[in-house]
Amino acid sequence: MPITPTGYAHIRLTVTDIARSKQFYDSVFGLPVAVDGQDGEPDFAFGGVIYAIDPATLLGLRPVSEDRFDEDRTGLDHLALKVGSKQELDDAANHLDSLGIPHEGVKDIGQGWILEFRDPDNVALELMAPAS
Repeated sequence: MPITPTGYAHIRLTVTDIARSKQFYDSVFGLPVAVDGQDGEPDFAFGGVIYAIDPATLLGLRPVSEDRFDEDRTGLDHLALKVGSKQELDDAANHLDSLGIPHEGVKDIGQGWILEFRDPDNVALELMAPAS
């Protein structure tokens, strides 16, 4: 019988500079920090930070990598996070502008709307809103 997931519990991105990445993710998303393991505790945080998107969904940053992200290598292509509406994407684009973070324009992809940008390690991030 195949495994039937109901969503994802967490994703952890590797980063080159945890302080720089934490500042970026704090300013862009403003998510609550569930675990701040920068002092080495708890062990499972590996010196990183774990954010709570909601009580059952986590986004972690782990400082291990010495090279920049490249979606053309095996592994992660991009991380897409859901928002509720196109208006939220327009507001997000304005927020990124206020932070000086480059981004693509809001795009209609048929199934919905997307806004693409990158984190300090070049990880491709995307926000997606439903078509309506």
